[in-house]
Amino acid sequence: MAGNFWQSSHSQQWILDRQDLIRERQYDLQILSEEEYQKVFIFFANVIQVLGEQLKLRQQVIATATVYFKRFYARNSLKNIDPLLLAPTCILLASKVEEFGVISNSRLISICQSVIKSKFSYAYTQDFPYRTNHILECEFYLLENLDCCLIVYQPYRPLLQLVQDMGQEDQLLTLSWRIVNDSLRTDVCLLYPPYQIAIACLQIACVILQKDSMKQWFAELNVDLDKVQEIVRAIVNLFELWKDWKEKDEIQMLLAKIPKPKPAPQR
Repeated sequence: MAGNFWQSSHSQQWILDRQDLIRERQYDLQILSEEEYQKVFIFFANVIQVLGEQLKLRQQVIATATVYFKRFYARNSLKNIDPLLLAPTCILLASKVEEFGVISNSRLISICQSVIKSKFSYAYTQDFPYRTNHILECEFYLLENLDCCLIVYQPYRPLLQLVQDMGQEDQLLTLSWRIVNDSLRTDVCLLYPPYQIAIACLQIACVILQKDSMKQWFAELNVDLDKVQEIVRAIVNLFELWKDWKEKDEIQMLLAKIPKPKPAPQR
């Protein structure tokens, strides 16, 4: 996304304060622990990723859809809209904003049905319950809650520039890119500018690949290294959580616990 990040609505309205984020989640955190809440959002980020891949969307579109999803629940309880309805709605909106091309409504519903049945049957015992009219209605509600701030700056572009500046090979870019994708399962996209997230992901990748020679390069960056370390910690904490989480065994119980909106529509 070209343009000036610092003058964008992303910078001016959607870099949130951690305390505000925690305060907005108080209702849900009376029902779910912080770890359970994070696990629910990891699960739905995975749902968005798989739906996007099945629809053959670019990663940028999937990332934007995930950020919309997280922004909505940064200001709303899980009981306001069923996350299973919001996930495909975010994909539909992101595909328009990122100029990917229009996804036909019937194709979106049919992919949702097949993905829930084939890839997420361990989480859902029933079919995908929503239809086109529900997604279109949800889209208006999503637009309203995003304040129509639809341009999302992602860490991918600064990451490409940074790796180029380092003069490093594809292996580092590939690993850093995957870590940026993983960072969408944390809150960092709500709390930090994308260039700081890119630097943090690059730093983690350099540690994994044992590129000690790059320490001087990082030291010379004109960036708030405390913020970068906060992002590193958030992503490393995600990896720790992933290591021990048996998603297929736990997710049904977690989905049953989350506060519910009005009953899903009858078939």
